[in-house]
Amino acid sequence: LLFVVGTVSCTLFLAVNGLYSASDDVIELTPTNFNKEVIQSESLWLVEFYAPWCGHCQRLTPEWKKAATALKGVVKVGAVDADKHQSLGGQYGVRGFPTIKIFGANKNKAEDYQGGRTSDAIVDAALSALRSLVRERLSGRSGGYSSGKQSRESGGGDKKDVIELTDDSFDKNVINSDDVWMVEFYAPWCGHCKNLEPEWAAAATEVKEQTKGKVKLAAVDATVNQMLASRYGIRGFPTIKIFQKGEDPVDYDGGRTRSDIIARALDLFSDNAPPPELLEIISEDVLKSTCDAHQLCIISVLPHILDTGASGRNSYLDVMLKMAEKYKKKMWGWLWTEAGAQSDLESSLGIGGFGYPAMAAVNARKMKFALLKGSFSEQGINEFLRELSVGRGSTAPVGGGAFPKIHSVEPWDGKDGELPVEDDIDLSDVDLDDWDKDEL
Repeated sequence: LLFVVGTVSCTLFLAVNGLYSASDDVIELTPTNFNKEVIQSESLWLVEFYAPWCGHCQRLTPEWKKAATALKGVVKVGAVDADKHQSLGGQYGVRGFPTIKIFGANKNKAEDYQGGRTSDAIVDAALSALRSLVRERLSGRSGGYSSGKQSRESGGGDKKDVIELTDDSFDKNVINSDDVWMVEFYAPWCGHCKNLEPEWAAAATEVKEQTKGKVKLAAVDATVNQMLASRYGIRGFPTIKIFQKGEDPVDYDGGRTRSDIIARALDLFSDNAPPPELLEIISEDVLKSTCDAHQLCIISVLPHILDTGASGRNSYLDVMLKMAEKYKKKMWGWLWTEAGAQSDLESSLGIGGFGYPAMAAVNARKMKFALLKGSFSEQGINEFLRELSVGRGSTAPVGGGAFPKIHSVEPWDGKDGELPVEDDIDLSDVDLDDWDKDEL
């Protein structure tokens, strides 16, 4: 039995501060300032997308700072906490950390940096990209200026992915749709609408790609389609409303740049995305791929099938699925195993052969875990995960400092378990009468 002793508790799940501060030459970027600082800038930018808990990012930090100081006044060097600002990371297709992007002459087409992680390599790549940008300007192939104006001229205002809606087509497309719709109500004579148009168009293309069409951007000419304008109380232009199936429309009151619009669309997408998969630990690959790919993996050890039957097990799995849905924006991994199937793993997590069902939240990068102390119920697990979300709760190191050997097992077939068949024993030669006498 593993006890966590002492007054010092590891805050494994506490949000780690960003890796950079105002005193560094690295410019901290967020969804609020990214468009103004980077997209509308004439400068060449190198931007690192990182997560504070990522070991590779922590090792890169001093080199990134050194490069930023060396390039000061020549090339801008920035960093985005993409764990905190997931919408911004998603906008640029960030799938792992650290990811470094080079924003050159065309800010709408960032290039991936594939070079070394030393300050020398970073500086060399920056100067090479800078030479390319200057040559393009010299040859007249590019103005090297990627503000909103240039984007409009270079196709940023292509409206091919903005869906035009009318009084007749609105309900069929929007109200009965399982997708999320962001709808702009505009007037052709409205100056603010004209300013929004290229941003809305560029966002529509990016959102379509990032959400596989699950979030749609549309436009309604409210001067022509007056039934819709009246139904939704449109009083000024542009007005943007968000439509989700089964819910009343809500006003979008965010920023009017493409990055603001995309960020909100991706948030809506994650809200409506399916919950993560709940996987049985049937091999080492399942455990490692799930825990390595997520900041936390939630592992449940359920009672043996003979103790619960299929219905009992499914009730536990249903609780886990509900919690996975509730906490899906955390992007954690979810796993389960049967008591005794992975006894080494149980021991390493301080579960060790009793108290089923049990649950542990594991940080595979730090090899630390926290155990569910309350009931294995929606309320008990919710309280446990909520505490972890805000950085509270005691943690302990995983036994042995690494995951133990994982046994390959057959996946559960969804049926009740069967007792093993016992060999028949021939009792004809046993003299029960004599045995009784001796005992008496």
